[in-house]
Amino acid sequence: MNQDFMLAIDQIAKSKGINRDKLFDAIRQSIEAACKKHFGNVGPVKPVIRVDINEQTGDVKVYSVKRVVEDEDVLVDIAEISVSDAKKINPIIDVDDVVDVEITPRNFGRIAAQNAKQVVIQKIKEAEREMVYNEYSVRLNDLVKGQVLRKDKNGFIIQLDHTEASLPLTESIPNETFEDIMGEQEGLPQKAFYLLNVKDFNKNEQRPDGKQKGGAQVIVSRTHPDLVKRLFEQEVVEIKEGTVVIKSIAREAGSRTKIAVHSNDPNVDPVGACVGEKGKRISLVVEELNGEKIDVVRWSEEPKEFIEAALSPAKVLEVALEETETERGTERSAKVIVPENILTLAIGKGGQNVRLAAKLTGWKIDIKSQPEPSEGEEF
Repeated sequence: MNQDFMLAIDQIAKSKGINRDKLFDAIRQSIEAACKKHFGNVGPVKPVIRVDINEQTGDVKVYSVKRVVEDEDVLVDIAEISVSDAKKINPIIDVDDVVDVEITPRNFGRIAAQNAKQVVIQKIKEAEREMVYNEYSVRLNDLVKGQVLRKDKNGFIIQLDHTEASLPLTESIPNETFEDIMGEQEGLPQKAFYLLNVKDFNKNEQRPDGKQKGGAQVIVSRTHPDLVKRLFEQEVVEIKEGTVVIKSIAREAGSRTKIAVHSNDPNVDPVGACVGEKGKRISLVVEELNGEKIDVVRWSEEPKEFIEAALSPAKVLEVALEETETERGTERSAKVIVPENILTLAIGKGGQNVRLAAKLTGWKIDIKSQPEPSEGEEF
């Protein structure tokens, strides 16, 4: 290994944040293992090999740690040395002592360099895995920006800063195509993803995505309800500051989301803050989600008021609450009366509006209609 090679190792260690001493220890161990394999086991004695690397020049020397025996007792030359030969190296040495004897094979530099290269590559991979894991594990449940690289059998591969992430099909929006996410031209803004999980695999473990063993795998989502929450936090100053709080979210990704908000300041309208002037704030979130409909409703600690708001845009005439104790706990149900002419609106297409309202409030909702009163009639 020449000086240029050693300089390259130093640069790699510095740029990748790899401990230099640990890197050279790993290189030594790798070369020692290669030497042991080269010399093999001769007879009943295993040779003890020691490798010395000059970290400035790159010179590699191989030593056998030999046991000193009587002249007539030398059986395994690679592991033993006669006392008379040993005294030529060290005059005060005696039987049963050990002495280092250089046994560097001819043209060993090539073997040493090859082993060093393999170790460096392995250490780079380990350092990159650790860097990715450390960077993204602290950002769990947060927004990350990325661009779709390609589609694979499990979903999509997303390019993030410093690594690629996996967007499983189960976490991708059903009606969002590859082209929708990727954009039709280069230079379009990156899409937002919810950082769902980061897994760290050791070098002997096979990653579920079929890539090489080891490494960190970052998993992102476009369907998680908290993706909407993080997008509002990003766009609404009042949420960032804590004035407006998101109390609950119900989402059917790609179709519709209901979000319940509350203001800690009576002078701040939580719904208006989220919608923004001329709908600018909410439109940015909708655009990020490729047109997904979003209903922002006012949260209330009064269940009746909250249920009425959650069923928006439908007008509610009456809400009757019922709580029943069961073996599984308390079941909460609400019977809701709406005008007959807006029953379809209250239920929503395929039952979506009432389904999302139930998820948002935590109450089971049963909607019934009541005919509009004739003139002069009262309920």
